[in-house]
Amino acid sequence: MDTYGLIGFPLKHSFSAQFFAEKFQREGIDAEYLNFEIEDIHEIRQIILFNQKLKGLNVTIPYKEQVIHFLDETSPEARKIGAVNVIKVERRPGDMYYYKLTGYNTDYIGFKRSIAPLMDRASHRKALILGTGGASKAVAQALTDLQAEWKLVSRTPGKGKLTYSDLSQAVISEYTLIINASPVGTFPEMDHCPDIPYDLLSSRHLLYDLIYNPEETLFLRKGKAQGATTKNGREMLELQALAAWEIWQK
Repeated sequence: MDTYGLIGFPLKHSFSAQFFAEKFQREGIDAEYLNFEIEDIHEIRQIILFNQKLKGLNVTIPYKEQVIHFLDETSPEARKIGAVNVIKVERRPGDMYYYKLTGYNTDYIGFKRSIAPLMDRASHRKALILGTGGASKAVAQALTDLQAEWKLVSRTPGKGKLTYSDLSQAVISEYTLIINASPVGTFPEMDHCPDIPYDLLSSRHLLYDLIYNPEETLFLRKGKAQGATTKNGREMLELQALAAWEIWQK
């Protein structure tokens, strides 16, 4: 039986485990999907050595950038983005100590395919990306390829970044696409949301949250109350998972 899995910490609720378990059962695939909750990225070596049937891994917070140092190769899009969320594991028959790890970024694929139909060029050419982690890098690259301008928003000041206190009426009026690429608002902390001026939102705005649990985050609920169009990250996750499966099966 082939093994696939997810590395991250903490793994409060895994979309991938449920998605692939259902896929394997539905399609009669002889495989299992395991969650590997690791407190240190160096543990990836033990996971690969002690799971000899492991063919592929998904990577989530906080290891999308750290894991790159452990890979033999990265795909062009992962190299450009600087973050990896899918690893293909290849082995040499009869040699349990040899393995080759190749990193990919399917967050980019999933987000791009999900957001593109919603982006009205007239009103959503400028975006604010909330958060500066690995997921935000994939979002930024997708927006660039969709010919949209973007700005990162962070709690800490930095070159080329806005802070939440910089989000004035002029900024919110200009940037009508707002993407939450941070974990703020994820279950079980559903009463939290990014600190943006929600009262300045309008029906001109599109709010996209990479979070899928809960289905409607406080970020989306507050945006909807102001008339904004909203979408959660479930479709993106499904699209990136299907893209990961294609990579593992090549």
